[in-house]
Amino acid sequence: MPYFHDIDPLAFSFGNVSVFGLFTLPVAVHWYGLMYLGGFLGGWWLGKRRLAAGRLPVSVEKYSDLIFYVMLGVVVGGRLGYMLFYGTSQIVADPASILRVWEGGMSFHGGLLGVLFAGWWWSRSNDIHFFDTVDFVAPLVPIGLGLGRLGNFVGGELWGKQTDLSWGVIFPKALEHLGKTPEELKAMYQAGLLNGQARHPTQLYEMLLEGVVLFVVLWLYSAKPRRRYAVSGVFALLYGVFRFAVEFVREPDAQLGYLAFGWVTMGQVLSAPLIVLGIVLLVLSRRQPAPQA
Repeated sequence: MPYFHDIDPLAFSFGNVSVFGLFTLPVAVHWYGLMYLGGFLGGWWLGKRRLAAGRLPVSVEKYSDLIFYVMLGVVVGGRLGYMLFYGTSQIVADPASILRVWEGGMSFHGGLLGVLFAGWWWSRSNDIHFFDTVDFVAPLVPIGLGLGRLGNFVGGELWGKQTDLSWGVIFPKALEHLGKTPEELKAMYQAGLLNGQARHPTQLYEMLLEGVVLFVVLWLYSAKPRRRYAVSGVFALLYGVFRFAVEFVREPDAQLGYLAFGWVTMGQVLSAPLIVLGIVLLVLSRRQPAPQA
């Protein structure tokens, strides 16, 4: 019998909080937000270890500035990217929706562009080669990627196609078209009426590939100094391949569907350039001088 997704996305709530005595706002903390926080803290801590090993010639204070800029790049770029890549019609209908981050909707590819811009700005300000910064940050990114995908699973979003595999998951949000309440859906599940509605838990596939596997490979590969562009190239190539592959069993975004040939998704369109970029960076790295041990 497939697993019925019944996880509360809300970690905890403080109830209504008064703002300067003028009005009250409900304050709730979702697991997804905690995953983002965990990703930033984990990346910051591991980055300090790389900094202590001499992988970037800057002070702890300047490194903290880099992490701050990267955080802004993730949030701003992720939101803008999602709205531009996946919600263009929503922007046209309601321009203010681009600011409503709490409604959900973040894009890795947009976040990546945000991080690259933040890294470029910081590198320029500190007279450091841009790709030295990118090579330093790349092994830290999979921590946030993995936790973010776990947050997607907890939230019951971004599910995969239907499957009869034993680890398939029934996601109530994928059954909203049935017009049933959560209680009714659970009763149908217990009666065995939803067994044919199980789907690939693609969030967990991506957590494993983009989070665990990518982190282990990059951390071990960057354990000793590498030529410039090499670490960034491995990151781009592996992420692009992993994301492109998972998209074959992931449900395409409802507002976009398949873009071509009955199987090409927006995720694949955005990931293909990363595969090419990864190969180019690895080729360029071979032309760089060998690092000092």
